[in-house]
Amino acid sequence: MTQDKALSPDDRARLDQVFMQVVLDVQAQAQQTQPEQPGNLAAMFHKEQVGEALQGCAMLIAGWNENRVDEAGVQRSARALRGLGLNDLAERVERLRQIGEG
Repeated sequence: MTQDKALSPDDRARLDQVFMQVVLDVQAQAQQTQPEQPGNLAAMFHKEQVGEALQGCAMLIAGWNENRVDEAGVQRSARALRGLGLNDLAERVERLRQIGEG
């Protein structure tokens, strides 16, 4: 399993706007999705996936406030976003692992 990525306080301050833009996009886009099919089961699955994406974002923000990229938050968000059909957004979240690397 990949470890959390530590950041210096300076890197975190410098990259804060980029990081938060990704997280805010994830939150907004996940909440705007609709279930892929009609019915209670699809709605329940959809609600669960949106909740997972938002929980992953909360983990990412908590980690960021501690000068790190939370790996569990990356994985949770990306998995939920793929479940919602937001593959491009999932890839953006996964790229947070490289934030600050040149």
